[in-house]
Amino acid sequence: MKILYLGDDNPHFTSLHRANALRRLGHEVQVVHPRAALPRISLVGGISTRLGYWPFVPWINAGVRRQIANAHFDLAWIDCGAELSPGFHRELRTRGMLTLNYNVDDPFGVRDGRKWDLYRRSVRQQDLTVVVRSENVVEAQAAGARQVLRVFRSYDPVAHAPLKLSTSDYTQWASDVVFVGSWMPERGPFMVRLLELGVPLAIWGNDWQKAPEYERLRPVLRGGAVYGTDYVKAIQCSRIALGLLSKGNRDLHTTRSAEVPFIGGAVFCAERTVEHAEMFRDGVEALFWTSAEECATRCLAALADSMGLRQMAELGRRRILQLNLANDDIARAALALLGGDGGVVERMLPAHLSS
Repeated sequence: MKILYLGDDNPHFTSLHRANALRRLGHEVQVVHPRAALPRISLVGGISTRLGYWPFVPWINAGVRRQIANAHFDLAWIDCGAELSPGFHRELRTRGMLTLNYNVDDPFGVRDGRKWDLYRRSVRQQDLTVVVRSENVVEAQAAGARQVLRVFRSYDPVAHAPLKLSTSDYTQWASDVVFVGSWMPERGPFMVRLLELGVPLAIWGNDWQKAPEYERLRPVLRGGAVYGTDYVKAIQCSRIALGLLSKGNRDLHTTRSAEVPFIGGAVFCAERTVEHAEMFRDGVEALFWTSAEECATRCLAALADSMGLRQMAELGRRRILQLNLANDDIARAALALLGGDGGVVERMLPAHLSS
């Protein structure tokens, strides 16, 4: 199949990981970044949140048309698609393309202002709408979606493959308990409480200097955001890796929920949710908590049992492999539904694995 992939082309972002998964499945893929024609300045993000992407539509449409010219494609795979208008979706269909939108964000939530206005108005134009939240299924149907597929977030079997580590890698990246992620207002107090309770913490991520708790956290801030092999090393060289949810996005699991266990080395230690409980057995394949106090207690107990910690990390990796949550698996499942009769498909975890 010849696929026009409309998504971010940053080599470190998961959008391009999914495009590469389609290539591994044998498809011919041309990646076009819809926002490439726009200046890469924060002003664009601010306007899109306040007004949506409506003001930029002429530039976005013209930029995509220039890149694809008169080329023929069987499918337009749209990754997120906040910037693509209903009219452009109709144009894709007149060019003979099926349209599939895959969105790991929360396009029906309220956190991002009007950013998702175009997306919500375009849902009825999509042949398949792929979402990751149970709420989004109902919301997509209400917006006119023809067919909805709900999936769990995925890891990339190439980008997140465990590495052969050197002594210098461990010197640079080793930690007992690591969090890899950006600052959010609720995360500063949580991290400070872990430190107060004696958790040997290391943090990699952006914007932590904005935290009111910055001075208390500064000793454990190791650097900014890490990508590619550095991201893999930060996880693999840790003994425990924390998984925090985005409160504004109604998350019950995140991409870390799949990536961390697949990378291996570290035990995944995350907020206790229904979806995390479906994915892993608490205390066997992962560690779950509902408060900073419980998180600290479980981390400190696990760190005191090195053999048990290694075994839990190994079992967590075995579990994620059983769940078929590689990008290739998710892409294959989505493509298999194209042209279906409509309705909702819940690609939940296999029943025999969810207990």
